[in-house]
Amino acid sequence: MIRISEIFGPTIQGEGVLIGLPTVFVRSGGCDYRCSWCDSLHAVDSAFRDTWTPMTAEAILSRIEELSGGRPLTVSLSGGNPAIQPFGPLIAAGQDKGYRFALETQGSISQPWFVRLDTLVLSPKPPSSGQVTDWDAFARCLLPGPETVMKIVIFDDADYDFARDAAARFPQLPLYLQPGNPVVDETAAVDQNSLVDRMLWLIDKTVADGWFNPRILPQLHVILWGNKRGV
Repeated sequence: MIRISEIFGPTIQGEGVLIGLPTVFVRSGGCDYRCSWCDSLHAVDSAFRDTWTPMTAEAILSRIEELSGGRPLTVSLSGGNPAIQPFGPLIAAGQDKGYRFALETQGSISQPWFVRLDTLVLSPKPPSSGQVTDWDAFARCLLPGPETVMKIVIFDDADYDFARDAAARFPQLPLYLQPGNPVVDETAAVDQNSLVDRMLWLIDKTVADGWFNPRILPQLHVILWGNKRGV
């Protein structure tokens, strides 16, 4: 059984290598991290455990097919940390029907079923999160098979320095940077001007440093829908 916080879509992927791609999201419940700026506490904090639904791979795939009208598209596995859930059977069954699977995780836990993924987004958490990255555990997530990229949220200079270090450790991984959203309350309005200012700061900093390898993107879903759940 897989603990599911929510399944929604189709909508578009709002960030990273698959930005703009029509996607159904499967958000699992539970996480081994507690990031200070987490915008998905309903899928992380055990206080919400009663809202998570244990589901079989067959039931999840049935819901995905219902939402997508049976037309295969990309399915994004997120959380929480989806790496702590047994998603292997879902990926295998969905791919047999033409669905593609992407997973985003901080890289703290590796699973053998990662090799079945189409896209693996490793998102190590920078200092502003209050978490510490275990780079050995992160390296164990680099398995053959999926297209693997790295995505890092940037809030400040320390996060930027962290991203430079991560890029030096794993130069083979395409890198995506995005300014972080400091507003995590689902009912609060997002300060769009602040997001633009952070984006401009990040662009100016990378250009001034002559660091031309990362791709810098906004959190498109935050721009469009703020902190609203289910989009």
